Amino acid sequence: MTIIRQQDFIDSVADALQFISYYHPQDYIHALAEAYRIEESPAARDAMAQILTNSRMCALGHRPVCQDTGIVVAFVRVGMAARWDANLSIVEMVNAGVHKAYTDHDNPLRASIVSDPAGKRKNTGDNTPAVVHVELVPGNIVEVRIAAKGGGSENKARFAMLEPSDDVVEWVVNQLPEMGAGWCPPGMLGIGIGGTAEKAMLLAKEALMQPIDMAKLKARGTRTRAEELRIEIHDKVNALGIGAQGLGGLTTVLDVKVLDYPTHAASKPVAIIPNCAATRHTHFELDGSGVAQFTPPDIASYPDVHWHPAENARRVNLEGLTRADIEQWQPGETILLSGKLLTGRDAAHKRLADMLARGEKLPSGVDFNGRFIYYVGPVDPVRDEVVGPAGPTTGTRMDRFTEMMLAQTGLIGMVGKAERGPVAIEAIKKHGAVYLIAVGGAAYLVAKAIRSAKVIAFADLGMEAIYEFEVENMPVTVAVDARGRSVHDIGPAEWKKRIGIIPIRAV
Repeated sequence: MTIIRQQDFIDSVADALQFISYYHPQDYIHALAEAYRIEESPAARDAMAQILTNSRMCALGHRPVCQDTGIVVAFVRVGMAARWDANLSIVEMVNAGVHKAYTDHDNPLRASIVSDPAGKRKNTGDNTPAVVHVELVPGNIVEVRIAAKGGGSENKARFAMLEPSDDVVEWVVNQLPEMGAGWCPPGMLGIGIGGTAEKAMLLAKEALMQPIDMAKLKARGTRTRAEELRIEIHDKVNALGIGAQGLGGLTTVLDVKVLDYPTHAASKPVAIIPNCAATRHTHFELDGSGVAQFTPPDIASYPDVHWHPAENARRVNLEGLTRADIEQWQPGETILLSGKLLTGRDAAHKRLADMLARGEKLPSGVDFNGRFIYYVGPVDPVRDEVVGPAGPTTGTRMDRFTEMMLAQTGLIGMVGKAERGPVAIEAIKKHGAVYLIAVGGAAYLVAKAIRSAKVIAFADLGMEAIYEFEVENMPVTVAVDARGRSVHDIGPAEWKKRIGIIPIRAV
């Protein structure tokens, strides 16, 4: 008889979450390395080099590959012949493992989960609760597939109830430009087809737990309609030219996974969930013999890629920077920032907006005049770090605050990831400001450019507090220049035309 002990289950979940926080799945690394090898876009190639370099650094330093250490999703298959030595439920045991992993003293992971999601949105402090799916299956083994899913990619999920005669490929490919770059490509698409609305979404999420094997699939040929869809969607999405970080290039997706399920004759539910450059998932089994074991990858197996800034990168001192200075910057240009910048993201922007609306002064020490803001929620530091991994969050979520910030605070520049929407771009153009992007999925590399960090306002918001960072040669790219020209429009349009598979529609 197999007896699964409670503490073995909890420790295995905790160990798995720590493991995937700093070790990329090796199938992802090898696929990204091949994409890097063949990439022809300098901007996309630079972004891939940062991600690959960051991955090696995290594997060596045992620190998170991304500051957004995700919402935990667990698929637990319990053998019906297994027995438990436990007084907690399976969901409670998963949450105990999450708590242990995210509050680890040597490698604390960022707490991102908020309760009362439609109300006060208070951070739970330890990233619990997880989202847990339990299934009873034959056998005496407990199988766990677990992931830490970043918010930027989760926010780009799509669902539709198609007509039975509608083309799934056409619908999926049409979604990608609308999804933008906030999901941090290159990554993977999970697609669920069939069942009911909730089943299609669940299939899409489960699909992301599978290994990347597109090259092997193409080499052996397809055997099912789902495999045919995988290849067709993969090739057509890459032909869009979106590229790494949305900068334009040959590779947007490394793989596409499709799971399907029988559905009603009147229905065709279809879901898409992307996985980002910080792909984090693993699989383990418990057979009653103890805690699951996780084998670290051989560092020698990582590609020989070591990012360095381009020699022609513009080096900028943030102290005394003027609008006249930033007018010279061009879309797609590499900038190395040095000096002091403030941080702030969703919750901080909301508080600032409320204070300004009431006619109140900003908190002491918060002066945006002539300065830049970095959209970031960092991981807590350990040992000799001044800050933990501190990569960018999606700039689009701050679009609604952009006019207010530029018009009322004197802000002249913003740093985030992914594109900005029309409202934000119009405000940037109107005020002669700029928007820069750092690479999503290179959080530890970016953190190495941060020389000091201190909280100066809204400390109760935790990772969403306002910090002041002092940076040295922080690598960023001009995404929207002072004239309102966006690299996320220019780059993909150029590479879609170069690739030449998908016709360019007349405007």
